[in-house]
Amino acid sequence: MRLQITTCLAWCALSASAFLPSIRESKRLENLRSTPNNIDVAFNNKQEEILKKKQALYNLLNVAEKNDNAVFQDYVDRVLACPKTKEPLSIRTLTPKLEGGSAGVKISLISKESENYPSYTYTGRTDSYFDLLNVVTDDKSSAPDGSDDAESNSSVQNILNSLRVFIPPPLRIAGDDAYVPMRDLFTSPFVSYAYERGWRQGFQAAGFPGIDREFELVKDYFSPCTPDKESSVVIDMSCATGLMTRRLLNSGNYGRVIGCDYSDAMLNEASTRIRPIELNSEKTRLNLVRCDVAKMPMQAGSVNALHAGAAMHCWPELEDSLAEIYRVLKPGGRYFATTFLSEYFKSVNAVASGINQNVSQQAFQSFTVEYLRELVLGAGFEEDKVKIEVVGLACVIIRCEK
Repeated sequence: MRLQITTCLAWCALSASAFLPSIRESKRLENLRSTPNNIDVAFNNKQEEILKKKQALYNLLNVAEKNDNAVFQDYVDRVLACPKTKEPLSIRTLTPKLEGGSAGVKISLISKESENYPSYTYTGRTDSYFDLLNVVTDDKSSAPDGSDDAESNSSVQNILNSLRVFIPPPLRIAGDDAYVPMRDLFTSPFVSYAYERGWRQGFQAAGFPGIDREFELVKDYFSPCTPDKESSVVIDMSCATGLMTRRLLNSGNYGRVIGCDYSDAMLNEASTRIRPIELNSEKTRLNLVRCDVAKMPMQAGSVNALHAGAAMHCWPELEDSLAEIYRVLKPGGRYFATTFLSEYFKSVNAVASGINQNVSQQAFQSFTVEYLRELVLGAGFEEDKVKIEVVGLACVIIRCEK
């Protein structure tokens, strides 16, 4: 009897041990059916990442139609223009390869041929900046992938300019007017690196209120002329490393923010600092543009507001620059600028000018309140819509409405 019971118990144990794996396997299969496996999760995450990159690219290119199968054809930008002809630019790019890597692609910006002008081509990248300073002359370079030579030549010139900073003015070659200190100083990578690492903060000694307070002043002044957040266009001229550009962008108050600078070193630094913010901005489109403020690549009456912080003293062609600002502003558009009074740079200009009395070879422009008022009135702004305020030792705040 005991033997039968023992045999029965052994058989039950054996049957149970054989059945348990089946139960565990059934549960595992059930879990697999209810929960995506690692491969599915990785695939879904990748698809989501690609869609985000596509969305960022659409925003950068200001494309209205967001079709997953879209092939990017020429379209006319509503703001950007050829700096030579002032005619709208068509943007051309190939279908980007978004499956991995950067979403940035090379593009061509092309002006339409007219009776008075040929067609001009410029190049750029959606993940850095559009170069509207240098025309592409080689036919082979007119394609989005053919701008390497132009970029290389520009980089070499900028390196040469950055080295000239260290040559005392009296030792520079006579007649070397290609180098303009007040403009080309900021093409140096050394300056772009130092700009947010102590350089700009030092302006507070002259009375500048600091970038956060300056942004609040700008935001308040721009508010009446940017009522429609979806369509408003704001330019940050001479944006440097993007201190104000980032705040304009991150505010979400504007449909499009365009940061402009003459220096590619500054724009490269700006793109590095801005992109993490831009990727989180769903409401505001961003472009960085290399250009000359005296030959602004924007269409007439296309801009709601323009900011130029600590910049005017670095513009060699003041009259042309301010006339361009007036031209691109919409009626009722506003201009907000900060700069220095002449006393702040008096000793610096005396040393930098050396024996050369050419104003363009000064380190910086020299301003008085009266001279600044004369400049903005000469550009077209009306006297009752101009306000010039001195803050602290030598900071000037200029507010103008078109």
